[in-house]
Amino acid sequence: METQTALAVPDEDNCMVVYSSNQNPEFAHSTIAKCLGVPQHNVRVITRRVGGGFGGKALKALPIATACALAAQKLQRPVRVYVNRKTDMIMAGGRHPMKITYTVGYKSNGKITALQLEILINAGMYPDISSFLPRAIIAALKKYDWGALSFDIKVCKTNQPNRTAMRAPGDVQGTFIAEAIIEHVASSLLVDVDSVRQINFHTYESLRLFYEDGAGELQEYTLASLWDKLGMSSSYNKRVVAIKEFNDSNKWIKRGISRVPIIYEVMLWKTPGKVSILPDGSIAVEVGGIEIGQGLWTKVKQMTAFALSSIGGRDLLEKIRVIQADTLSLIQGGMTAGSTTSEASCEAIRMCCDILVERLTPLKEKLQNQLGSVNWETIISMASMQSVNLQVSTLYNPGWPSLGYLNYGAAVQVDILTGETTILQTDIIYDCGKSLNPAVDMGQIEGAFVQGIGFFMLEEYLENSDGLVVADSTWTYKIPTMDTIPKKFNVEIRSSGDHRNRVLSSKASGEPPLLLAASVHCATRDAVREARQQLRSWSDHQDGTDISFQLEVPATLPVVKEVCGLDSVEKYLQWEISHQ
Repeated sequence: METQTALAVPDEDNCMVVYSSNQNPEFAHSTIAKCLGVPQHNVRVITRRVGGGFGGKALKALPIATACALAAQKLQRPVRVYVNRKTDMIMAGGRHPMKITYTVGYKSNGKITALQLEILINAGMYPDISSFLPRAIIAALKKYDWGALSFDIKVCKTNQPNRTAMRAPGDVQGTFIAEAIIEHVASSLLVDVDSVRQINFHTYESLRLFYEDGAGELQEYTLASLWDKLGMSSSYNKRVVAIKEFNDSNKWIKRGISRVPIIYEVMLWKTPGKVSILPDGSIAVEVGGIEIGQGLWTKVKQMTAFALSSIGGRDLLEKIRVIQADTLSLIQGGMTAGSTTSEASCEAIRMCCDILVERLTPLKEKLQNQLGSVNWETIISMASMQSVNLQVSTLYNPGWPSLGYLNYGAAVQVDILTGETTILQTDIIYDCGKSLNPAVDMGQIEGAFVQGIGFFMLEEYLENSDGLVVADSTWTYKIPTMDTIPKKFNVEIRSSGDHRNRVLSSKASGEPPLLLAASVHCATRDAVREARQQLRSWSDHQDGTDISFQLEVPATLPVVKEVCGLDSVEKYLQWEISHQ
């Protein structure tokens, strides 16, 4: 993936043009102008695309772009900065470590009645985006009905490198906290964890209490139906029985299964858009959102063609070009983050196109009366000659009913455990509303899930005793590979009908599916539990059928091996000898 990079080119009139790989060109623009001591109209930040962002180029890109511009101003010549991989990984920051202490009250059937949380967030030496994390953590945690919920979250300054945004920051930790508590309750009651999850699902009334207006209308709460459908499509109950039989007949390989729900709250932000129709009929489109591999440009082109189809028919897609982000051409671009930039950009473009359609419709009707059939090029040529304004810019500012909403999904996971974890099968059902582009959204769901596996199972951001990063390459920092992908990977996008406050009834797909990777960790925990129960059966001390244990994140091979029991072979041999 592309590291932090920028190119600054001095321009006439004491101006500076900066090409930056950046998720937030607007913020970079103002920061560079302040550093150079020039008015903002003397700075122009251009971002064609970002070669991998995921939040790491929201704020971390700013010092690179600013330093590059400052050097170019001092030297009065172009300056390019490209950070090498090792330096990039050291400055990346990674996700926020946390310490969580909780007290939970529950009934004998597993229904939780109260939860009190104390969370300490390690922000590092300066805040970055840390102040946004508490809200995200609680938003993801609220996916279950905890009854009475109390929390105290503190963002802590430490002597370690600062942490930053990474796909679903805070939400992924909140989901893990919720699942760890549910697993603990089930373990203490010696009951099936799946039943504890289900009994703590929200009713629509409790959903409204926890999420307020974000809960939407009753028909939008699809989690229960997704859960039931996933149980049937994945043959969950049959697989539970099959795994039990497998574990009973295998000493050194254990399997686990887990079914995990998510509720992900998203917010839409103001987003600008501009559509220009040139005299030859070609169309130039500008949006505030940045293409970071999420398919934004694809969706924007489709929306433009769809919104102008009443004038130009169905063959407009090839005539549309999305232009790079330019902070002087289109202001108030904001930050590309939070999974909603694509739909907000599409809505801004739809608003532009609606105005253009309104301007062009009288001319089209007049030409049709005169000529009969008329094509797009003729309409635009005549509009240009008649001085019809063929350029529109808007700022989409979502009103309160459209500001936030909830995403739902569920996943089933099966693992084999030998210290090393292999993912045999994953089944996912995800509510995408009415997808703007199913192929793009499918790729987002699959990619986010595999990236989530990295967080839960592989990626350790190691530091030494002085707080310095030592995981500075793929030799020491292990990312998902082809072997990480589930051997069988079933993903279904559910169309949940019309949502009047959504953009063409669509829902976000960039970050929420990452949280479903918690199912991998929970399934591994299930397999570990089987291994620990077997280990106890070989021991002389039988004080319970199950042992509570903490499975760390990431659950790397050494971690899994340790909680399974490093002395399992010795205990088995001793047990065999004593029973001869």
